[in-house]
Amino acid sequence: MDDITQTRRREIATDHLLFKTIEYVEARHPGLLDVLDASLDYLGDPATGPDKDDEAVRTIARRMIAGARA
Repeated sequence: MDDITQTRRREIATDHLLFKTIEYVEARHPGLLDVLDASLDYLGDPATGPDKDDEAVRTIARRMIAGARA
């Protein structure tokens, strides 16, 4: 298995586990999603090259929060 495939699979697994953790905590402690949403102004892309895109990273996070709210 190549590194790109392994990285993609790890990202899929991590996204799933994080999403389920967020759902679990939010169900027991409402307000987590509001806190996460309010924190997005501080989220950025750590890249230093031409592909750096802070707003793209925030967009992904917003979609994850919206999905957890649904």
